Amino acid sequence: MTSLPSSNEDTQYQESILQGVSRTFALTIPQLPVDLRQVIGNAYLLCRITDTIEDDNALTIKETRHLSEMFSEVVSNKIPAEKFVEELFPLLSDHTIPAEHDLIKNTPSVIRVTHSFNATQRKALERCVSIMGRGMADYQESETVEGLKDLSAMNQYCYYVAGVVGEMLTELFCDYSEEINRNKPILMQLAVSFGQGLQMTNILKDIWDDRKRGACWLPQDIFLKEGFHLGELKTGNSDLRFQKGLGELIGIAKMHLQNALTYTCLIPPQEKGIRKFCLWALGMAILTLNKINQHRDFNEGTQVKISRRSVKATVFTTSLLASNNWALNQLFSVASRNLPDSDLVKRM
Repeated sequence: MTSLPSSNEDTQYQESILQGVSRTFALTIPQLPVDLRQVIGNAYLLCRITDTIEDDNALTIKETRHLSEMFSEVVSNKIPAEKFVEELFPLLSDHTIPAEHDLIKNTPSVIRVTHSFNATQRKALERCVSIMGRGMADYQESETVEGLKDLSAMNQYCYYVAGVVGEMLTELFCDYSEEINRNKPILMQLAVSFGQGLQMTNILKDIWDDRKRGACWLPQDIFLKEGFHLGELKTGNSDLRFQKGLGELIGIAKMHLQNALTYTCLIPPQEKGIRKFCLWALGMAILTLNKINQHRDFNEGTQVKISRRSVKATVFTTSLLASNNWALNQLFSVASRNLPDSDLVKRM
């Protein structure tokens, strides 16, 4: 298929809808170098469309898989975006927020921007959407409040929803800068860990929200080791065995976020925009882990949500120190000093 070129209207729509679907990315993406802002903003919207397909509980598993595969073909320019919209849009329920309804309706505008990028950029985006859509559909089929089988299954889930995004971003960073590209092999390894640290933080924060819709992404083996079955987890249950398992996962997430800092420090110091893009996400994740660790008996996500003041302080401090690797490592040590270390990490 041949694709129509994107217009200023498409670019303006992308910038405006980002404000509606993600305040965080609407904040961080403008920090990036001009040459990266549009492609990474577009990449986020593609991932958000994929996520919307997976999250709308009005869709059957069969419909979810079909539409995920269909969207992957849209991104790869094999079928028109309008056909995808015709199939998905009427099926969306009230579970999907209005901004996401609008995003799905305007998929053709987003895709015209996608198809305006260079071959390396398009390949990175296509790969990410394909792996993410297929992987998330696989896990949706086994969704249960009993949790995932083990830590390995959780690692795989985190790869599908976040690790592959880290790989995509690294491809885009390396395409943008030859200096960054020199560290590509180690950056690609760390990117998966970076993504897992952020996703594990989200999983821990969203335990109770996920449970309300019949899902649990925690690994059974970590809790069975403490003698606790995830199927027994109930709101208001402050079982110490569960809290101990939670501490183990907090320690694992901390280790991944340490790798995220190593990743960030490998980005050239003069690339302050990319560093801030990484550091703000990392800083907010550490603050959230601290909240969870301090309140392991929490029973709703709002109890461990970080304040706007904390977000502003994180943005200010990390921006100030963005080019100084030594200072960033010191800051991480201080910010994570009360977090537990994982017994599994110690034995590795």
